[in-house]
Amino acid sequence: MSKTLIVQGGGFRTGFAAGVLDAFMALDYYPFDRIVGVSGGAIASSYYLAKQYGACVEAMYWLAKDTEFVKLKHVIQERGYMNIDYLREVAYEFVPFNLEKALVAAEGKKINFVATNRSTGKPEYLQPNSEDWVEVVIASCTLPFITKGVHKVRNLDLMDGAWGDPLPIEWTVNQGADDIVVIRTSHISKKMSKSIPNYLGSLFFKSQKELSDCFAQHHTFYNNSLDFIENAPESLKIRQLWPEDGLKCTGTSYSESSIKTDYRYGLQVGINYVRESLLVNLH
Repeated sequence: MSKTLIVQGGGFRTGFAAGVLDAFMALDYYPFDRIVGVSGGAIASSYYLAKQYGACVEAMYWLAKDTEFVKLKHVIQERGYMNIDYLREVAYEFVPFNLEKALVAAEGKKINFVATNRSTGKPEYLQPNSEDWVEVVIASCTLPFITKGVHKVRNLDLMDGAWGDPLPIEWTVNQGADDIVVIRTSHISKKMSKSIPNYLGSLFFKSQKELSDCFAQHHTFYNNSLDFIENAPESLKIRQLWPEDGLKCTGTSYSESSIKTDYRYGLQVGINYVRESLLVNLH
């Protein structure tokens, strides 16, 4: 069987995913042949591969308290009110990402971070490498309107992966996955309706049909993934780890206290999952 880990995005809700993955690290749980990260899930997956316990949530604390990351006065400027390029400083200076360890851990595995191609409106499942790992992560996290909205990697204009494939279950199955663990940051069965930002995005980019359609159909992409999970064949094993009691953070609303609460919740969910997995294997 090919075991795949998918880590959903969710802005500051990523604190929950960071907790789950820290539990995996603490229990030395690395059974995955492929890891797919979307947006904030790409950050959490990177620190998980590098075996840097606590680093992802520390990076989130740093962003939450630092005035250089969020400045409302920049909302109408090119960089947006969230300075996504600041992630580069976090990864290199404040909470240094151990690229060498991540590359060693990635040997023999397939690692994909999802970004959305602004020219085609389609997802790009990028494999990070020694030259551009952090840049691929930034591209996967570059929210339209909230941040600068575009990040160039490998001569591609990219934005947040959640618009191209917010929950890449079907894609991983098409790559051969038959045993999938999904770390969710949202309700596992609540469908999405078209949001006002996506409606406005479809109008704003109406001269670029592919990109306009990407915004207009974002909720459909997400809902199709939920339908796929619900109607998955019996031969396909899917386990979703999700915050059943809800999270304190939203994608862009947060505090250090709410991040910590969500992180601790994720830790417990991760510990419970690994314990259950070990018991199943014993029997």
